[in-house]
Amino acid sequence: MEADDHVSLFRFPFKIPTFRGIRKGGVYLSGALYALGFWIFLDAVLYSRYSNASDVHVTFIDWIPFLCSTLGTLIVNSIEKNRLLQGALSSDGGAFGSGVGDLDSSMAWQARTVLFFGFALLAGGLSGSIVVLIIKFLVKDYNTYPTLGMGVNNVLGNVCILLSCVVLWIAQNVEDEYSYSLTL
Repeated sequence: MEADDHVSLFRFPFKIPTFRGIRKGGVYLSGALYALGFWIFLDAVLYSRYSNASDVHVTFIDWIPFLCSTLGTLIVNSIEKNRLLQGALSSDGGAFGSGVGDLDSSMAWQARTVLFFGFALLAGGLSGSIVVLIIKFLVKDYNTYPTLGMGVNNVLGNVCILLSCVVLWIAQNVEDEYSYSLTL
């Protein structure tokens, strides 16, 4: 038996990618989803500006959910998973701890708070685009495709950005077999 062969429960006719390959693929998939979401929204903006024959156009109100989703993506993906678990893994940390454990717990609390605000911006961006679709297009009876398509593109763009954020978060924080967490 060679050194590269390892015993596994199942045999597949293909090679399973390593965690490094999965991480790289996840980052690329996330970028593709963000680019797709941006292009879908930009398509609606350009259609509204140059080809739209109706009296409804994409305004700054339509941009606000997109900007919230983008800002939420930046905030969520700037937090490391290790920061979230920092206070729980320290041996000195606790409700009445002092010293380094208390500092770790404080940093973990701050990271969780910032992460909450990031996810709140993402959820607000998606729900805001749905509200814009309902109030601006459906309530005012603009339910024909080219005009309604601007609102649908806004929602689809925000969904793609949300999925991009989730894929990037998972890809960045996946544990591979060669990473070690040393705590003293």
